[in-house]
Amino acid sequence: QVQLVESGGGLVQAGGSLRLSCAASGRTFSSSAMGWFRQAPGKEREFVAAISWNGGRTYNADSVKGRFTISRDNAKNTVYLQMNSLKPEDTAVYYCARSDYGLAYTQARYDYWGQGTQVTVSS
Repeated sequence: QVQLVESGGGLVQAGGSLRLSCAASGRTFSSSAMGWFRQAPGKEREFVAAISWNGGRTYNADSVKGRFTISRDNAKNTVYLQMNSLKPEDTAVYYCARSDYGLAYTQARYDYWGQGTQVTVSS
């Protein structure tokens, strides 16, 4: 069983930065790829970024390339999402999730999900 708890969300002005954290419990974290997804009001949940089990490979959605960086610290069982140059369209609930497949961008490959953290970017 894996439990994921996100934190770090909040209200920020456009152009600002936030760092989200996802703390994981369970012995499989350090051997699992992890991902971040987001869901804006009235929209479907979408992929944001993913990272391989050892942090050696990452994959970002085009909409966040050059602005968001995913990273992890396996000693702390934590995955991060550094978000810079935030835009109002980044406003969403952000979820972290564990992949049961490896580095992946499709939601079907993720089997455990956190409860989400709200990010609001004002213009």
